[in-house]
Amino acid sequence: MILRKIQPGSCKAWLSRVSLRQELCFSSSVPPQPVPPLVQTLQTYLRSLEPLLPPEELSHTRRMVQEFGRPGGLGARLQEALEKRARYTKNWISPWWVQWAYLESRQPLPVHSNPAISLPRRDYNGWRSQLVFASKLIAAVLDFKAKINTGQLPVEYMRGMPLCMELYPLLFSSCRIPGPKHDYIAHHGRSRHSPTHITVVRNYQFFQLEVYNSDGSRMTESQIHSQLLRIRSQSWKTDKEPMGILTSEHRHTWGEAYNRLLKDKLNKESVRLIETGLFSLCLDSPVMRISDEKYASRKAAQVLHGGGTFSNSGNRWFDKTLQFVVGEDGSWGLLYEPATAEGPPIATLLDHILEYCEKPDPKRAPLVPLPMPKKLYFHIDREIKRDIEHAKQNLDILINDLDVNVFNFKRFGKDLPKQHNLSPNSFIQVALQLAYYRVHNEVCPACDIASQRMFRGGRTEYIRSPTNQTLKFILAFNDPSVSREAKLQLFREAVDAYTALTLQVLKGHGIDHHLLGLKLQAIEEGLSIPKVFMDTAYGLATHWKLRTGQVPANTDSVMCFGPLVPDGYAICYNPQADHVHFSITAFNCCEETHAETLALTLKDTLCQLQELLQPTV
Repeated sequence: MILRKIQPGSCKAWLSRVSLRQELCFSSSVPPQPVPPLVQTLQTYLRSLEPLLPPEELSHTRRMVQEFGRPGGLGARLQEALEKRARYTKNWISPWWVQWAYLESRQPLPVHSNPAISLPRRDYNGWRSQLVFASKLIAAVLDFKAKINTGQLPVEYMRGMPLCMELYPLLFSSCRIPGPKHDYIAHHGRSRHSPTHITVVRNYQFFQLEVYNSDGSRMTESQIHSQLLRIRSQSWKTDKEPMGILTSEHRHTWGEAYNRLLKDKLNKESVRLIETGLFSLCLDSPVMRISDEKYASRKAAQVLHGGGTFSNSGNRWFDKTLQFVVGEDGSWGLLYEPATAEGPPIATLLDHILEYCEKPDPKRAPLVPLPMPKKLYFHIDREIKRDIEHAKQNLDILINDLDVNVFNFKRFGKDLPKQHNLSPNSFIQVALQLAYYRVHNEVCPACDIASQRMFRGGRTEYIRSPTNQTLKFILAFNDPSVSREAKLQLFREAVDAYTALTLQVLKGHGIDHHLLGLKLQAIEEGLSIPKVFMDTAYGLATHWKLRTGQVPANTDSVMCFGPLVPDGYAICYNPQADHVHFSITAFNCCEETHAETLALTLKDTLCQLQELLQPTV
């Protein structure tokens, strides 16, 4: 892949060899992703089932796994094929994973797929300040993009190891496109004439805003600000038909509507400009304020889905890789489509934005007339109007079904576990299992999202819990006959066991992608799906009732997304030194799950774990 960045009318062009060097620096300094040993994966898989299954079911599954993994058997044959695939591809699992986890999913993107990051409210209220901040934000993102283009973005490291940086250039001018059986991602930033515009959405109306001058230089903040004022003056009234709502539909439904929409030349041009834009900026009306206590939850929900069809949901194009949301009340955040983007690179981008926003505008605006931002028009016939009405109804049902609870736990942060030589992430994971047990009287299958960017083209992998050690600790925790010292020892063992699992995943020896690879390899070879994947134990163990994600950032941000299963929760957290931000989501249609109950129990559980580590009496 050769990335070129050539501005129209510019005598400057980034030379392809510079771009090639950037590409090499982004991915070649990291090793290829290994295929884990089959025996190790199968052993770890069986161990992960032990806390979840009764003994008779476990012995049935153990026999099945042993048959699959015997020397010369089906598992060995599929393993050999995966090892061969690893030798001849950049990454043996990532393309399969993206296809299976994202592009083949037919569920709506809001709530089910796209994560949102809500950031601390800016200190302003009103549209004037909203546009000033939005101008600064656009300039900051363009500055970040320039660092990528010129190879100035420093390579990131984790535990002393360099990380693959190749996702960064793909963040811009990319969009998910709906298809009949699966979607695909269109990357427009690689073309000879890369796009030079962004899309601004206000009152459900889309505008094409050029953000580079004719000589190829980036527009200054004051230039961008004057253009946003023009957009505001062109979008006083809310559009009757919120076109963006269509992108919130079930993927098959949206795919059919998309094809109908593109039959018209005007619509095709407008959609193309949205899809090819560098990113989208959503200028939202204020978040509905009920109480200070619930504002953080409302704010996160607003970024996640727009708050409904009577609020700001018409200001979204959910297929777009990057969408920045700036509210009139100082609320702001980012929504992203995860087939291209991922949490840690997004956190790096946000850190850059926040740093940039502290600096004064470095450039004076050149005295040149700017072209009017172009409003994008749509021809809406009866069929498309019907599609929009259906989409509005379905999105409001989905939004009303989602329970969002965001809170800041202030008693302690990651410094407390560190003082006791415990991993903060493992500490929180054990706390989550304990809180879940206290609400539901059982442990449940949980997946924590871990990065695989220490490998070329690596994406994410799951860390599974609970472990046997976590179950032992949970059962002892409320047992008055167990001493505090014994409980503390069991807690340490549970945290350390989770840390060991984490290290295994970070070495590229996670089990979920490997198991998926074995299954997909069998399908690719035209074989029946191996029995081990048709076993009820496999279905139960991958019915993730807890979907968790830590996105550590240098700021008080919180990520938010919906549960993976109807009777589950999604929990995101951002541990700071002396506090932790949490978001918990659940579906109201499930009578067993309740985000607020789990949130209150989690707060109490964390306080009790602090007492266990540091008794006050």
